[in-house]
Amino acid sequence: MKKNIVINLIIALTVSAVTSIALISYNNSKNGSTYFYPKTTLESVPVRSVSYSSSRLPDFTEAVESSVKAVVHVKVVKRGIQQTPYSLFDFFFGYGQPQMPREQIGSGSGVIISQDGYIVTNNHVIDGADEIEVTLENNRSFKATLIGTDSATDIALLKIDAQNLPFLVFGDSDKLKLGEWVLAIGNPYNLRSTVTAGIVSAKARSMPSMSGDFRIEAFIQTDAAVNPGNSGGALINTSGELVGINTAIASKTGAFSGYSFAVPTSIVRKIVEDIMDFGVVKRAFLGITMQNITEDLIRENNLKDSKGVYVVEVTPSSAADKAGIKSGDIILSINGAEVNSSAVVQEQISRFRPKDRVNVKVLRSGKQKDITVVLESRVEEGFIAKSSTSASQRGEIYRLFGAELVNATPDQIKDLNLRGGVEVVGLADGKFKDSGIEKGFIITHINQMPIRNIRELQSLVQRSRRSILLEGVYPDGRVAYYGMGL
Repeated sequence: MKKNIVINLIIALTVSAVTSIALISYNNSKNGSTYFYPKTTLESVPVRSVSYSSSRLPDFTEAVESSVKAVVHVKVVKRGIQQTPYSLFDFFFGYGQPQMPREQIGSGSGVIISQDGYIVTNNHVIDGADEIEVTLENNRSFKATLIGTDSATDIALLKIDAQNLPFLVFGDSDKLKLGEWVLAIGNPYNLRSTVTAGIVSAKARSMPSMSGDFRIEAFIQTDAAVNPGNSGGALINTSGELVGINTAIASKTGAFSGYSFAVPTSIVRKIVEDIMDFGVVKRAFLGITMQNITEDLIRENNLKDSKGVYVVEVTPSSAADKAGIKSGDIILSINGAEVNSSAVVQEQISRFRPKDRVNVKVLRSGKQKDITVVLESRVEEGFIAKSSTSASQRGEIYRLFGAELVNATPDQIKDLNLRGGVEVVGLADGKFKDSGIEKGFIITHINQMPIRNIRELQSLVQRSRRSILLEGVYPDGRVAYYGMGL
């Protein structure tokens, strides 16, 4: 009897176990998973505990703690004009319906780079601003002064009246490696002091320019999340050093979708130093048209490999032409730094100033050749260049289209009730003289956008494509309008 009870109990337990396994298998198959159950007992299955040491995980806390206080919120106020249609008669005589002022507010980020209040941001963040306000991480706010801008690299320099500020030191962006961790700090969507992490996805990346404006682009590409409002913020390495200024994202929606781009500090530092030292960027040019080497180019020109950058054309009388660089040469390196794309060539040359000497290694007819090039500035009508002659008590004279220009004086601004302007103090043959402008004319608007100084005038002229409309006033209060083609 006892024996039968024991046998029945064993049978019941066996059936129960089989049923449980069947149910588990059934349930998992319903979830779309397939499991294999070995015939061995549970005790015979090898089990290995896996742990990941915290010392092998990236720790960003120290880098962020030392950096986040040096990244600021930049608020921009633009007071434009509510546009109304105007006729050709209005164009020349300034008549028309009253126009209502319109205020626009934008925001971005900035990076404090000195304890006395110098701040780097993007040019597109502050472009056209009438007021710039900077808010620190501790919520203290300051009115900012625009020191200078460079549209070609999208960098601008601001200054606030403060001392003993936390600031970031420049790191060496050249030493960044693909796969290295980097952190983006900024104010996306006005969310203050936001930190995101990613890796360096690519270096010396360029993007197509639809505007046709001259650009220097050798971006650091990362997958750290960057969104509207991050522009002008910091890209730092894990040591808390500034390695880039966040500038753009690659997106079909306008929001972050995988990759962001930062201007490397190898470019930023030179731009900032030029603005501080000279008030303008002293940009050197090689004077070539170049092309990345492709498979088609290799076949067409019987090239051995894809190393270097192909020189398509040399500008006559340029620095490259004077040094002996020829069409068909392949540039292999600049001052020892290898170059394999047009963006890298631009990045290397952008580190120098006119009259600097650089060594350019080229491949010509299968042989390497070292060429010393004395770099030059690009002289082009329509670009403002600082004159070597000083205007008495007025600062430096700038030249544009045959005119000599200086910033309007505080007395002129007060007497004529202006917010700023640029005075024509000299006229030679050129577009200004041809359009009928006379000495003493103070330019206050270009293409109906207000300007307060030479730098703002330069920015608007460079962005104009076919023509410009100048609005201004003479010392006797007479308002005048002039139009000229470019």
